[in-house]
Amino acid sequence: MNKWLYCSLVCLLFTGIATAQTEKYVPAESNLKAREQFAGHRLGIFLHWGIYSSYAQGEWYLSTSKLDPEAYMEAAEGFCPARFDPKAWARAFKEAGAGYVTLTSRHHDGFSMFKTAASPFNIVDGTPYGKDAVGMLTEAVKAEGMDMHFYYSLLDWLREDYPKGKSGIAKDPKKADYNHYFEFEKAQIRELMTQYRPEALWFDGMWDHREAGFDWRMEELYRFIHGMDPACLIGNNHHIAPLEGEDFQMFERDLPGENKAGMSGQAVSTVMPLEMCETMNTAWGYKVADQNYKSVKDLVRLLVRAAAKGSNLLINIGPQANGELPAPALDRLKGLGAWMKVFSPTVDGTDKTAIPEQPWGVSTRTKASVFLHIIDAGKLPSDGKTAILVIPFAEKIAGISDFKTREIRSWKASKDGFLTITLPQPAAEEIDMVLEIKLK
Repeated sequence: MNKWLYCSLVCLLFTGIATAQTEKYVPAESNLKAREQFAGHRLGIFLHWGIYSSYAQGEWYLSTSKLDPEAYMEAAEGFCPARFDPKAWARAFKEAGAGYVTLTSRHHDGFSMFKTAASPFNIVDGTPYGKDAVGMLTEAVKAEGMDMHFYYSLLDWLREDYPKGKSGIAKDPKKADYNHYFEFEKAQIRELMTQYRPEALWFDGMWDHREAGFDWRMEELYRFIHGMDPACLIGNNHHIAPLEGEDFQMFERDLPGENKAGMSGQAVSTVMPLEMCETMNTAWGYKVADQNYKSVKDLVRLLVRAAAKGSNLLINIGPQANGELPAPALDRLKGLGAWMKVFSPTVDGTDKTAIPEQPWGVSTRTKASVFLHIIDAGKLPSDGKTAILVIPFAEKIAGISDFKTREIRSWKASKDGFLTITLPQPAAEEIDMVLEIKLK
């Protein structure tokens, strides 16, 4: 072969390899449709459930208690959620108005809530229960018409091949082998993908190693997942800007653009779906002493404010070790359901508007309508009987009415782009008065 030609072919080959290695992620058409479906369901249910539930001290008990790892693992031998009724769970979530459920398939303690050949430390092979909780709940959730997502921890406090991070417990550093651990992860994720076909994977734990030089190989993992199912959505709770290959951006305990909990502050994506996760009480995993449940009013208002940011709300429940959902959580689900039964069209399938958040509340929109959510009526100018609402608004209006009662409201649009609406003073106990502005 001509020497110049040979060298040219070699150069082209290596150029092709380099291009393939740095090629930007382009979501498949099925993925874009999945993103749209995801954003159409503004309420999701998060479940932190594992053998840590047996201790009733939250999901970080192994790390915070300084308990001997061998002693901690003995909880698996007594883990038998005999009262777990996946159909009842799924029905409660559906009636609450949720569109999807995210379950911890494996948390930081490494215990898998599904049947896995990659480790005996799982609910089927390592407990007297012996049943596949992930499989059972997935079947029930999908039977109710909801999507199923899986949380998966990228870190492991117990496996010796996982290099100890800032949250871990003492290990023999000589046994650390991230490449070996990475293959274990891939084996489990392959099982989750092929056995249950989730609509999304929710990763957590990348914050455990921030040091320079530690390579999580995330883009490689994302390519592996999208290679099995291009439509599967990928999100990562890493508290930084989205990485190449991710499909939705998440925020822990904060609405997009806020950082009250100190775990956000990253720029908010304008091209991918958003999700905020928050606890229904205080802890993620079941904690018997934590009865600080948010009220139905607070949960509805958080949902509304999330939707106004163009974000989903993933609200968390920590199931008990016996398989029951805590009674206060069930009560809140019923309250959410009662509200969603009437008002879901004002959050599901909506997007944010150009109207900034107001002292009295927020707004959402569809192509045909803008919805004004008055969640703090006390902030409206009022004479005690009549309230006045003024917002910047330049679109053409066909009419304005109370969304629930359909009563027509008086309004006036000014030439300088402001809209004034006159309405009866909302009752103090009203969770959310919604006005619908029909657009021409």
